[in-house]
Amino acid sequence: MTRDVGVEESPEVWETRRARAALARIVEPGDERAGRWLEELGPVAVWRAVREGGQPLAGASAHRWAGMRLRAERTDPDRDLAAIARLGGRFVCPGDGEWPRQLDDLGASRPIGLWVRGPCSLRLVALRSVALVGARACTDYGAHVAAELGGALAERGWTVVSGAAYGVDGAAHRGALAVGGATVAVLACGVDVDYPAGHGELLRRIAADGLLVAELPPGAHPARSRFVQRNRVIAALTRGTVVVEAARRSGSLITARHAERLGRHLMAVPGPVTSGLSAGAHRLIREHATLVSDASEIVELTGAMGEVAEEPARPVVPRDLLAREAAQVLDALPAVGARDAEELARGACSSPEAVTARLHELSSLGFVERVGDRWQLCR
Repeated sequence: MTRDVGVEESPEVWETRRARAALARIVEPGDERAGRWLEELGPVAVWRAVREGGQPLAGASAHRWAGMRLRAERTDPDRDLAAIARLGGRFVCPGDGEWPRQLDDLGASRPIGLWVRGPCSLRLVALRSVALVGARACTDYGAHVAAELGGALAERGWTVVSGAAYGVDGAAHRGALAVGGATVAVLACGVDVDYPAGHGELLRRIAADGLLVAELPPGAHPARSRFVQRNRVIAALTRGTVVVEAARRSGSLITARHAERLGRHLMAVPGPVTSGLSAGAHRLIREHATLVSDASEIVELTGAMGEVAEEPARPVVPRDLLAREAAQVLDALPAVGARDAEELARGACSSPEAVTARLHELSSLGFVERVGDRWQLCR
């Protein structure tokens, strides 16, 4: 077969890529035992062992080995590599220039390889990336916050990573796309499968302007366990994970646990204490996570030294702008009634002359008015 993977490779590198592509169809994501086989024997030897049969590899039961052999019978890595090439994508393996090295933190559960579809370099966009995850059946509040955070992070040059699910995931991706930012969807199926079906158009937009990423080869369909394992990739790929909205039992909390275990920053957005869809996020804040409310606070945690959150603007009223001496004189005036300069000087702990000068300033600003020889607050 023609090596249609974008670059010319040595025969050894090409055979390793073919072996990893084959094993990506045979081995389920996150299989640590298979990961140890790859570390000890190498992809080519493992693929040969499964394809040719014989004695099971160390730790594989007879039933499991038989299942892997059945999958191997219908596995054609050349077909899968050709399929991803037709989609304009590629199969990225450990050791490739595009491989994000932070995924190596997963150890034996590191992906065998990643099927990638989109114009961006996965390694480069992942260097400054944050995961935004949360409930599928989110509230309007959760969707609004996810979209706002996604857009604000993208405007600051950060990549938004999520799982393309309904709810918070979709809102986060759309927020990033709306401002022309980069976003990565990590899928629990093949990069050519529209899942969920209602996000077909969104997935095509991400493939055109960002990246679709999957451990599973083209055509593979999702399963419950694959969603769980997908979450570890989201956590490992990014500098930090933000749980926008989550109930006590939520898949996004699995991502949060992976992020914490990997030493990534873990953040959560507070919501109404009466909302069950914020209970999981509140639990994280109570136990582990940092409370965040806007993109600047997220960047302050995950960014480089010096990228600090902006001080929020405080409400200002005209009285706040007065000089200290003038404010002291104003404070000395009673709410009702008038006082002369000497009485006010006693209250402001100043001289009558200085107080008189401040009273004229306050009068010109509309705070006080003169009544004969006395002064009072303007009505």
